[in-house]
Amino acid sequence: MPASWKGKNINIVFEGVMTDAEVKINGRLAGAKHQGAFYAFKYNISQLLNYGKENLLEVKVDKHSSNKSVNAAEREADYWIFGGIFRPVWLEILPQTYIDNISIDAKADGGFRTKATIHGKQNKLNIKIFDKQGKLVAEKESAADNEREYTLKIKEPALWSSEFPNLYKAVYTLSSGGKAVHTVEKKFGFRTVEVKQRDGIYVNGVKMKFKGVNRHSFRPETGRTTSYQNSVEDVLLIKEMNMNAVRMSHYPPDAHFLDVCDSLGLYVIDELAGWHGHYDTPTGSLRVKEMVEHDRNHPSIVIWANGNEGGSNPELDQLFGRYDLQNRVVIHPWQLHNGIETQHYRQYNYGVGNFDNGREIVMPTEFLHGWFDGGHGAGLEDYWNKMWNNPLSAGGFLWDFADQGVVRKDKKDSLDTDKHRGADGIVGPHHEKEGSFFTIKEVWSPIFMERREIAAGFDGRFNIENRYHFTNANSCTYTWKLKRIGLKEEKVLEGLIQAPDIAPVVRDSYRYRYLQTGTFMMYYI
Repeated sequence: MPASWKGKNINIVFEGVMTDAEVKINGRLAGAKHQGAFYAFKYNISQLLNYGKENLLEVKVDKHSSNKSVNAAEREADYWIFGGIFRPVWLEILPQTYIDNISIDAKADGGFRTKATIHGKQNKLNIKIFDKQGKLVAEKESAADNEREYTLKIKEPALWSSEFPNLYKAVYTLSSGGKAVHTVEKKFGFRTVEVKQRDGIYVNGVKMKFKGVNRHSFRPETGRTTSYQNSVEDVLLIKEMNMNAVRMSHYPPDAHFLDVCDSLGLYVIDELAGWHGHYDTPTGSLRVKEMVEHDRNHPSIVIWANGNEGGSNPELDQLFGRYDLQNRVVIHPWQLHNGIETQHYRQYNYGVGNFDNGREIVMPTEFLHGWFDGGHGAGLEDYWNKMWNNPLSAGGFLWDFADQGVVRKDKKDSLDTDKHRGADGIVGPHHEKEGSFFTIKEVWSPIFMERREIAAGFDGRFNIENRYHFTNANSCTYTWKLKRIGLKEEKVLEGLIQAPDIAPVVRDSYRYRYLQTGTFMMYYI
């Protein structure tokens, strides 16, 4: 520890330890044992350090928790169970006067609310908001009061959505005696999320159809330890399948995954751990606080999930809103809760009957399990036709993104998927594209082309439908190719089509027609 750090506030931060962690500095406990694998936690170790000298850091990790409810929520689930320090550990160096615990609520109308915790002697807090070009768009300076709410307003903000992930930056500067002593930057997005009972889930006033997938933090060589580059790879593959949403199954992800969802555009369900077992209320209360405070300013997060498949503790529900200034809706996956029916793996007739005869919003947080259908794409089109056209459907989330195969050093570096149990992904363990990848991409295409037979009477017209939520069809590029299949010398014609002006979907599906080019029509006739 440099001698110059003496007098500062020094925290040691753990982003994730499986499962119980006891931390000592120079033989002295840094704080209470932390229980729960997927949550960031920190200790102020300023008084335990020897400055200008070497210090001894010891972390004792118990793979299985001494708290039975933690094991029930995290270690008795249907996924690979590991142990150890699997996410970054770092030091946070802060002045005596500093700002933390920032919470942001930025609405689609340009309204900006924020709260923060102020430590030490201070007199002013300056807040500046910059757009993505770095232009200052709003500023406010006020007396720095602890837990005070500050408000700003900007005109006509560029809104955040999965299609247009516009990000802004808020810069908080705390001053004391006229001198800036601490500055914090936070990225955020202007967007409004609403749940309208017996209607749907709205983002920026537009009714959503979530085309989603469940995603584990996982790589064959590194288990649950992943990198920023891994997160970019995952999000790009998910979006390449024309998906717009992802569910964190069944625990909060690395911070960098949420950063990438913010910047590239995916709606996120962020989930407290639990699977047929849940945290007891005292333990779960701390885990909710850690998860929400760590993740709440990400605009990509539109829904919180309290556990999964019988792993929800209802006593924790009210805590999400306590720490979330946006007060996002809380769901119980596999259950009906807060007017959203999320039951998993309904038989087709039963599930469709719920659309036709039910009253609640229907959004299965898991459907078309990769174990059973021989490929996620096998039955998706039938389900999606019903989901797309029914006003009670908010879409759904496929199970799951990638096969979970572990490289076994004890078995000659072979890939172990625990037989059929881990081989339930759309893509392979190293994200190899399989048949379902291409089927899903076609079924979930935001530009939908109605099937037509090329027969007598065909006039060159195709019916197309814009299934984007915010994007005009003329933002896309359209090309065509005409091939004669089965001949040795395949004759090909190709060309560009003028982009049709079709507004994005506003509520449910609307159909439009577009006349193809004369060359294309004449050749085919």
